[in-house]
Amino acid sequence: MMRWLLIALIALGAWQWWGDRSIERAPGVMVAAAPEQRAIAGNPPQFQKKGYTLTALARFTLTARVLGVERYYFDRESDLVPVDLTLGWGPMSDTGVLSKVSISQGGRFYYWRVNEFAIPRREIEVYSANMHLIAATPAVERELKR
Repeated sequence: MMRWLLIALIALGAWQWWGDRSIERAPGVMVAAAPEQRAIAGNPPQFQKKGYTLTALARFTLTARVLGVERYYFDRESDLVPVDLTLGWGPMSDTGVLSKVSISQGGRFYYWRVNEFAIPRREIEVYSANMHLIAATPAVERELKR
């Protein structure tokens, strides 16, 4: 029994490592465009998801580089928002900049640390964000979790 438990733990660890590995990118800005958010005019639409009533207040468009992924299983929001993504655009999508920024996530927040600033502090703050994404469909949710 202990042997099977050990094998299962090793397999789980390998799966977690393999799924979270980073993809190598050359230096340079990968995503130049900033996110766009536009308020929804008139009566905003509402929809139900997993026992929650959600009101769409804005349309949001974003192309970004994924800087971090944090999965949640046990907090109150995990049934609605099981994954948070830390995203970067502009200078925060540049591998040369990111090589000097340490990024971590936890407790629904994202944290960054530098020993030396590759770009001004304000640019790190403006060109990156932790996103709590609510999937519109089960297929999108599976993709986010993947």
